[in-house]
Amino acid sequence: MSSPRSRAKMVHVYNCHPYASQQIVQVEQEPGLVCCGGGALFVVAAGGCKVEAYSVEQEGCPLLCRFATMGTVRSIQHSKTGDYLVTIEEKNSATYLRAYTNWRHQAEGKARVGVRLLGHLLRGASVRGGVQMEIIEIPLSERPVAVACCSVTGDLLVGCENTLVLFTLRRPNQQNLQSQSPWPNTQQSSSQSQGQNSSSNQNVSILDFERSVIVHLPKMSPKQVALCGGYVAVQAELEVLVLRLDASSDPKPLDDSPDTDTCVDPLEDQSDLLLVPRQQELLGDRAKDCDMPVSIEKTGLEDKGQYTLSYVLFRRFTPEFFQGCSVDETQLHSLQLYPLYTSNQSASSEDPACVFCFFSLPNAGYLYSLKGGVELLSAYQYPEKVLEAVLTDHLLHVITKNALQCFTVRCAALATRIEDPYIDTTMKACPPCSLEVCALRMQLFIGLRSVCVYGRHVILLSAADTETPEETERSTQRRGLQLKEHTTLTGIFLAVGIDPATTPALESFLSRPFLSRKWTISSPKETSAAGHGWNLYVVDTVSPLTLYREMVEYSQHYSETSPQAQSLRHLLSEAHLLLCASSLQRSSEDDRSASLQEDADRRTERQAAAQRDREELQEALRQNCAQLGDCYSRASQKDCHQALPYYRMSGLSVTEVMVRNRPLPSSPHSYGLGFLFYLKHFLLEETEQSLSQESADEVIDIFSQSDPSELISVCASPSMTNISPARTLQIFQHLEDSAGVSVPLTITMATMMLRLDNLPQFSQLMDRHPEMLLVYGFIEEPRLLLHGGGGGPHTLVRPTALTRQLAKSQPGLLVAGMVALHENNKAQLEQADHIFKELGCENCLLVDFWEATLMASSQEAVIQELLFRLASVYIDRLTRTNSDTHSSLPHTRPKRRSLKSAEDLINSSSHYGALYPWLTVLCPAHTTIFQHQEALHKLQSLLCGPSMSIGSVLPLLERLSEETLWGFSLHLLCATRRGQFDSCIEELLDRCPQAIIAFANHHLQDRNMALWWKKLLPELCNRTRAAADNSILLAALKETLVVVATETSPAQFLELIPDDGTASYFLPHLLTCGQRHLLT
Repeated sequence: MSSPRSRAKMVHVYNCHPYASQQIVQVEQEPGLVCCGGGALFVVAAGGCKVEAYSVEQEGCPLLCRFATMGTVRSIQHSKTGDYLVTIEEKNSATYLRAYTNWRHQAEGKARVGVRLLGHLLRGASVRGGVQMEIIEIPLSERPVAVACCSVTGDLLVGCENTLVLFTLRRPNQQNLQSQSPWPNTQQSSSQSQGQNSSSNQNVSILDFERSVIVHLPKMSPKQVALCGGYVAVQAELEVLVLRLDASSDPKPLDDSPDTDTCVDPLEDQSDLLLVPRQQELLGDRAKDCDMPVSIEKTGLEDKGQYTLSYVLFRRFTPEFFQGCSVDETQLHSLQLYPLYTSNQSASSEDPACVFCFFSLPNAGYLYSLKGGVELLSAYQYPEKVLEAVLTDHLLHVITKNALQCFTVRCAALATRIEDPYIDTTMKACPPCSLEVCALRMQLFIGLRSVCVYGRHVILLSAADTETPEETERSTQRRGLQLKEHTTLTGIFLAVGIDPATTPALESFLSRPFLSRKWTISSPKETSAAGHGWNLYVVDTVSPLTLYREMVEYSQHYSETSPQAQSLRHLLSEAHLLLCASSLQRSSEDDRSASLQEDADRRTERQAAAQRDREELQEALRQNCAQLGDCYSRASQKDCHQALPYYRMSGLSVTEVMVRNRPLPSSPHSYGLGFLFYLKHFLLEETEQSLSQESADEVIDIFSQSDPSELISVCASPSMTNISPARTLQIFQHLEDSAGVSVPLTITMATMMLRLDNLPQFSQLMDRHPEMLLVYGFIEEPRLLLHGGGGGPHTLVRPTALTRQLAKSQPGLLVAGMVALHENNKAQLEQADHIFKELGCENCLLVDFWEATLMASSQEAVIQELLFRLASVYIDRLTRTNSDTHSSLPHTRPKRRSLKSAEDLINSSSHYGALYPWLTVLCPAHTTIFQHQEALHKLQSLLCGPSMSIGSVLPLLERLSEETLWGFSLHLLCATRRGQFDSCIEELLDRCPQAIIAFANHHLQDRNMALWWKKLLPELCNRTRAAADNSILLAALKETLVVVATETSPAQFLELIPDDGTASYFLPHLLTCGQRHLLT
């Protein structure tokens, strides 16, 4: 495992000013502890039992209220949800855990305070509607060491010697959770359900806690704890463990005792060995492999579910020496779990989009992302020993002994990706989470001791005249030595009879340490203007937008000296993340503002201001994206693709981007790879934005200089419709001379000739290559035929000028080209339909396209769709041509003959079957006009083929009457395909008996052979008996008897002869049957 120092990335340092102003809080007594939250700063006097609350939202930080505690406060925390304070207090050598609720009402001068035990609600004033602060005594079986509040749920986590105790926040009266704060200028938390009242006669929110879970950590002694949205973090001296605590509704038996009680450390008795733990980092599921066993013990009475624990993160460090910090001082501090919401989440959501974990060593800090996979986002290297650090959504504030410094963070980079799925695509971009962090300009102070942050306010506690533990020890030793020296010299003077106490000058002389050390003159320590050695500062940070502007101004130095410098790109990326963080923060502030109760005028004013801020932020974001696009436009091949999404997000037009990327006359560089990448993608997209002739010609010049191989694709773009054809032809001719002749180039040059209305030259160029090669050219560049394709079946497409010309002069080439585009997934079937309809060829070329596609396609779904469409068209043509023969009403005819005749389709496509012989007998070709005959033969051929689904075509055939023989033939074909031979024989004998033998010869074979004597022979006998002079029936009967005599035995044949039949008529066939039987 690598050391923290090697894992940390490079830290950039920029001379930007993150802090705007500072003010001193007028505190009467020396502060011992400070914390902040809910718009207030809480100050605990050093060694005292009093808490003072100051407003950090108002100028001068006026005092809001003060109240006494029940013991000496050793630790204090504020909960945003619930607006309560929790303290660890000492009194009479005992340690207590207490929560202070409704503390804001002490500002009204109310001295009434209720004290109660956990779970025991007070009766009387607080329930009946009185206003008072409550102190909740929370009993514990072990001494509390650390405490933390969940900013999401308001739950309370207490760290003891080897256990963690979770208390769930309860609200017995939910109806009063939306009360308003008594201070209008105080910024409230996102929940604001803490029951603050606007007047003393309103009910207050009564909060309570329930002990829910005890987490046993037998091998870890917590020094700090953190809680956020189900994540539990524990920090020891050199170890950090993050767990996930989930509540399930399914009750399961729990093991109430830790499962590690029986574990024995094999090195436990070897106390004389000094064991240095090895560094370790385990993320996600691997964290369970750490040597920190954990078990849970449920204690809640109301919860009926099961709590489960899962390991999330484990990190162990080894003691290291570095400048300014000894090995013994190498300890972790500043543990923090920080939630972050996206702009599409409400601020009251209990499931933040991101949860971050931060902790720090004196020389390095570490920021992890916990949700959606554990990941180390940033590692911070501090220039000197850091005492404390606080994470916010866009900055990390750290304090050393004499300075306040801030670093950038990557929280917004991760939250933005969770919020917008289009990030890291060609549509949108955002600097990566792995971007190196940077340090901003520091602010100098004297004797900083602690730091906390609320919003844009950084609260610092300094104590310039306090000594460090080392200084205290040295002072004690020095005072002991001085006392020894003073006693020795006094004894000498007394021995000679001189009493130093009677002589002031001699007494002053003896007070100097001159025996064991040199004479020194100590400089007086600096004190504050108030005359004391401590101060409490509120330092305001500048707004992210202001810091962004300073970063942009700072970046001008890099852009002027080295436009391609890595520092320029990094600084602009930092500025981008500041804007992203501001956008996320702005959305949460809007949610908080909407939740406050305020009058209509203030709400309108606030909404108008918020709208102005959003517009200003969006404009800054667009400008930043344009600057980042400029950086990436000349980046290396590894990063140049980032220019495309950033330019898109900037809102700049293509012409504006081209202006920004024109090389300077003195610059040796040509166009950057990123700019060319952006320009190619823009020209490949099917947009409605057309470039002017000047811009289009400039694009041609750009690619002719930088990438001539892309010129054909560039000219085919729909955005280049205003290109100068004559000028472009000269460039193409030069390209042809240098690179040689190619089919796409020839087609593109022909298109330019077409724009010049030079049809002879157009035809000459198109005749250079055979039709098949031209089709390959269309496949290589589909936009030669259509614009707008490739975006799905519903994308709007339109034909090009070349397509319109081919529809007039070379329709076969156009159909072949569209079929090739469809088969190569360059165009959808619906798009091709739209193209032919735009050309006005839906009655001719569109049907030709369907027929050609049916021959080429191998997709079953496409085949069935085309069969249905073609059957519909053929039936429509039959009805129209049939009505034309009987009336003079106008109708739509195909403007020309089809490219493929019925015979061509039968010979070239397996979907068109050969016409059955009986169809030619039933429908002679000379009986109808040509268009009618073609449509009839094509439809009959489809019905004779193997692919047409009869069930799909039957509803269409209902439009055709059976009165005509061609209509009857179609219905008879469908019945035949469905196997209804009995009815077909009867209908055919009724309508066209001369076709019965041809029908029987084709269909009554194999398993249907018995129908010759079971169905056809009886029918013919009955019909000839009724019409003995019908020669057609007699001829059919004779042919039938020949087949029956061939396929049956003499005995069977005798049985088939009618009783009233003439023996002389059947005797020759009987003899033939007998002779055949004898031969076999």
